[in-house]
Amino acid sequence: MLCALVCVLGLNSMLQCVVRCTRRAVSDPVGWVAHRRANAGLKREEVVALPVATFVASAGRSPAQQHASAGCAICLSDFADGERIRVLPVCGHRFHVVCIDRWLVSYCSCPTCRRRLSSDSAVGGHDRLQVLTAV
Repeated sequence: MLCALVCVLGLNSMLQCVVRCTRRAVSDPVGWVAHRRANAGLKREEVVALPVATFVASAGRSPAQQHASAGCAICLSDFADGERIRVLPVCGHRFHVVCIDRWLVSYCSCPTCRRRLSSDSAVGGHDRLQVLTAV
């Protein structure tokens, strides 16, 4: 009997949630669509225009310094010497080019700090290749 009561209460809660979400989408369809578009990813051209750097591990660093910020937060693997990485201009976070490109076509924010990227964030272009030394 107690189990049936818990199931009914759970079903009731889920039904109320569905009704609220549906009511919100129907009552403000323009706002709902605008919200979805605001969270959409960048265009492929905008992603490719973001700066690319070459990662170079510096010698003579302590183990703590070597570990700090020396890896991609998306795939969780360390950067290798000579590897091409993309640096986000709004926050400076670094990722493997393949990892961040896949992320940015779906989401328009940094996966680490959630700062939004805009189309004018791509200033500097992909033709500007830098050498980035791990700090």
